[in-house]
Amino acid sequence: MQTESSCKFICNSHLIFIFAVHIDTLKRTVNMKNFTCVQDIGNLKSALDEAFEIKKDRFKYVELGRNKTLMMIFFNSSLRTRLSTQKAALNLGMNVIVLDINQGAWKLETERGVIMDGDKPEHLLEAIPVMGCYCDVIGVRSFARFENKEYDYNEVILNQFIQYSGRPVFSMEAATRHPLQSFADLITIEEYKKTARPKVVMTWAPHPRPLPQAVPNSFAEWMNATDYDFVITHPEGYELDPKFVGNARVEYDQMKALEGADFVYAKSWAAYTGDNYGQVLSKDRAWTVDKQQMAVTNNAYFMHCLPVRRNMIVSDDVIESPQSIVIPEAANREISATVVLKRLIEGL
Repeated sequence: MQTESSCKFICNSHLIFIFAVHIDTLKRTVNMKNFTCVQDIGNLKSALDEAFEIKKDRFKYVELGRNKTLMMIFFNSSLRTRLSTQKAALNLGMNVIVLDINQGAWKLETERGVIMDGDKPEHLLEAIPVMGCYCDVIGVRSFARFENKEYDYNEVILNQFIQYSGRPVFSMEAATRHPLQSFADLITIEEYKKTARPKVVMTWAPHPRPLPQAVPNSFAEWMNATDYDFVITHPEGYELDPKFVGNARVEYDQMKALEGADFVYAKSWAAYTGDNYGQVLSKDRAWTVDKQQMAVTNNAYFMHCLPVRRNMIVSDDVIESPQSIVIPEAANREISATVVLKRLIEGL
């Protein structure tokens, strides 16, 4: 039979346990108001710990988003981002509204000072606060236009949502970054790495059309936030914005860069520098990642954000090989989005 003193001990021990759990939760809580870059996620180890916790139980925080609404706004097409982010919101018990700006919505003017006598009957500056009235969190997907580098790199559309919506805003890929993808990439590398400090190589690859620098910029930014051995390789003329390259080693000889790599991340991007901004300078198929490139690596894992142009970016045999982790990488998009949405909800 329990005595009064033993009951007090049990109760006090229980309270101490609850307090310890609460303190641990506070340590991991990030006051995240918006999510557009790696700096917004805070401590990477804490973010990764939370990601692996959620991966074990995707519905652990299902009550957190009850009676909360996510609005996902797409100025550009999407498959993985749309599906994974919507699934993440459902994991957290949220309601979801999806708006395709180019399908079923008014065409929106985005520039100030324009005489609106054309085919755009509504201005984004009125539309944004109206959207904010109907939701608690907003995700925005808006690519670079390649019409004006200053406009793209100032992230005009994304920042208008941050300024005028009155809601937490996160990027579902913007003109210069794709942080949900890069967070998922980091989760994937942490899952598959065989050494504490793997060599990660991001290689440019040919593509028939000019693609934004958002994914390579963002991947470089997140890799630079780790202690990985990070190398970027591309033909001359495809240099990225130095603020994203950071401390990465840049190597113009692809085969030399790939030597001993543990992970190979292939991605095409259009030129960034000078008058060549947004242009395709080369379609050199010698840069396609195939068996020859992978042979000089340390039996590297192949990564790509998808969708991928087979036999332009990567050969069939490489992407279909056991070392290809593009599907687990895509699956981790659900996890990265769940962590981000959880933290945004906690900051409300």
